[in-house]
Amino acid sequence: MQKVLDHGFVQYVNHMGDDITIVNAARVSFNKESSWDGEQQLTDVIVKKTLSEKDQKLIAYLAKHKHWTPFAHPQITLRIKAPIFVRTQLFKHKVGLTENEVSRRYVSDPPAVYFPYWRGKPTNGAKQGSEDFMPFDENYNTANCHYNNSVRDALYTYENLVKIGVAPEQARAVLPQGTYTEWWWTGSLSAFARVYTQRTDPHAQWECQEYAKAISKIISPLFSHSWAALTQSQPT
Repeated sequence: MQKVLDHGFVQYVNHMGDDITIVNAARVSFNKESSWDGEQQLTDVIVKKTLSEKDQKLIAYLAKHKHWTPFAHPQITLRIKAPIFVRTQLFKHKVGLTENEVSRRYVSDPPAVYFPYWRGKPTNGAKQGSEDFMPFDENYNTANCHYNNSVRDALYTYENLVKIGVAPEQARAVLPQGTYTEWWWTGSLSAFARVYTQRTDPHAQWECQEYAKAISKIISPLFSHSWAALTQSQPT
């Protein structure tokens, strides 16, 4: 499990396929098939398998020339806990991904809320995004005070609405965007690579960048050469 922000995480659930899956999905065009070049027993349960040089080159070629279909065969399932506003950004990635979310229509337990490190508003005519993190000064303390008061009032109202018998599906309307939610996220290797590439862009929201990095830390060891080729990183 990779911890993210103050209460969030990205957790591995399961996956299907490996680097050789991508290789063989591509080589089937010529009715050919590859196998692992070798393996190394790292621990009693972990075996590191090695791709041949020609298969490594094939993966690099496929990624460079955007032949994405071989990378769509492997599937990964993650469980993610993130603030609602982060979930909204990540759910914009639809192709090759499926999500099932915890529903506050049925769940009424006390919610967790994200408490951010504040960043400055965009400057130089920018319409979105933010500047660097704000210094710990009077303005920072004032922002904390306003946010804490708002969150406290929202949670108090939510808990009391549920307590007097209001349906959770309606009571949730008072919860702030910083409330944490959880979901299962299943997608292809190529789909998660797109999430990582777009959400680690310097212009992406910082919180989303942190989740993208955590996703990479889980997926990279599962598809060492393929993930490195798709994301222009170093193989693990």
